[in-house]
Amino acid sequence: MNDVFIHHLKYSGQKWQDKILVVRNKLKSKNASAVVFTALDEIAWLFNLRGSDIVYNPVFMAYAIVTDKNVCLFIDESKLSKKIYEHLRTTGDDDKSSDECRVTLRPYEDIATAVDQLASSSLGKIWISSSSSAALNTLLPKERRVSEMSPVAKLKAIKNAVEIEGMKNAHIRDATALCEYFCWLEKEVPKGKQTEMSAAKKLEDLRSQLEDFVSLSFSTISASGPNGAIIHYRPSESTDRSLTSDEIYLCDSGAQFRDGTTDVTRTYHFGTPSDFEKKCFTRVVKGHVALAKAVFPNKTKGSRLDSYARYSLWEGGLDYRHGTGHGVGAFLNVHEGPQSIGARTNDEPLEAGVFVSDEPGYYEDDSFGVRIESILLLKPVTLENNFNNIGYLGFEPVTLFPIQTKMLMPSMLSPEEVNWLNDYHEMCREKVGEMLHEQGKTAAYRWLMKETEPLG
Repeated sequence: MNDVFIHHLKYSGQKWQDKILVVRNKLKSKNASAVVFTALDEIAWLFNLRGSDIVYNPVFMAYAIVTDKNVCLFIDESKLSKKIYEHLRTTGDDDKSSDECRVTLRPYEDIATAVDQLASSSLGKIWISSSSSAALNTLLPKERRVSEMSPVAKLKAIKNAVEIEGMKNAHIRDATALCEYFCWLEKEVPKGKQTEMSAAKKLEDLRSQLEDFVSLSFSTISASGPNGAIIHYRPSESTDRSLTSDEIYLCDSGAQFRDGTTDVTRTYHFGTPSDFEKKCFTRVVKGHVALAKAVFPNKTKGSRLDSYARYSLWEGGLDYRHGTGHGVGAFLNVHEGPQSIGARTNDEPLEAGVFVSDEPGYYEDDSFGVRIESILLLKPVTLENNFNNIGYLGFEPVTLFPIQTKMLMPSMLSPEEVNWLNDYHEMCREKVGEMLHEQGKTAAYRWLMKETEPLG
C-alpha cells in the first residue's frame, strides 16, 4: 500500500484551504457552481498532499470536486493516516466557521455517480477540463460544461516565494551529487569497467544520500556514443554500453526532493573530442545561452522563443526533433504544463514564477548525441523602457552545474556568450562550491573549480 503524506506548509508556502478559496473565486468568474478535478498532480497540489502511486511522480490516485459550499476527495481511505484526516479537517471541531473548507471523503469508485448527481442537483455550469476522460465529460450536458483548462493548472505552475526558494535549494543540493558523480566518472571511465547502467546506479546512490531526497524524477538517460543519439534512450541489459574515453557521454537525470524537483542534462567527453563533435556541441551551447539570455514581453508564448535555441544550429544546417523546454513541478511531475517552449502554437503564455527547461540538442544518428538542459526561472526584469506598460521577463538559471568547456570551439563564441558562460560558472562556484566545501567533499570541490575556470 502506497500511503499518502502531507506536503507541509514549509514546502508548499500556502494552506490548502486558501487554495480552495482561490479556486472558488475562479468558479465565480466563469459563472460555474462546481469544478471536477481529474489530473493527479492538480489534486496533490490543491490539498498539499503527496503520494507514490505513479513511479517517479509524487502523486496518488484520486478525484476531487469543489463547489461553493463543499469539498469532496475521492480516494482509497486505506492510504490515509490519522494525520491526513486532521490535515483535511474531515472530523468535527470547535471551528464551525470554516465548514466550507472541510473535506468529505468518498470512495475512489464513486466519482462517476457523484458527477452524475452534480449534473442533476446543482445549478449553473460545471467546470471539467476537456482533457478529462470522455466517460466523465459525457455525464454532463455539453451546454453546462466549462471545458477550459482546469483552474489549478496555471495556479500550480506559477510558484510562490516558498516554492521558488525550495526549488533553488533542491537544485544546489542536486548539483553537489552531480559534481561527485562526474568527478568519479573522470577517474573511472579510463579504467574501462563502467557501463551506462552501472554509472546510472552510482548517480542514484549519490543522490539518495542528499537531504530531503525522495526518489528519482524519471529513469536516468545514461547514454554513451551512438546510444546518445536516441533521444529518449533508457539503458537496459540488451543495450548497455561501456563508457570509454573515445565516445561522448550524455546524461539526462533528475530527482524528487521534498522541496523541489530537478531535471538536468550534461554532455561530457572524457578523452579528446573531434572537431565535428566540438562544433555541434558549441552550436547547442550557443542556443542554450541565447534562450537563457532572452528578454521578452510578459505573457509571450513559448513558441515565439523556440527559435532562440535553434538559430545557431540552423546556421550550421542542423536541428533537433524535440521541444526546447517544458514546465517543472515543485515536488511534483518533472514535466508540468501548461507552459512550454517549442514549435507548437497552442501553448500558454509565459509568466513570472514559472520554471521551464532550456534543452536544445543535436543527435548524429549511430554516432553521438549532445544535449544541454538546465532549469530556468521566469522573472520580471527592469529595462530602459516599458512599452505600453506590458512588463518584461527574463530567465534566472536554477540548475547550477558546469558546461564542459573542453567541448567548446572558442572561435565560434561571441564575447557576450563567453561572458555569460563565465558568469554562470562563477555562480556554480559560489553556490555549489560553498556547499561542497562545507560538506568536506574535497575531490568534488576541486573538480568543480577545474571545470569552471573562466574562458579566456
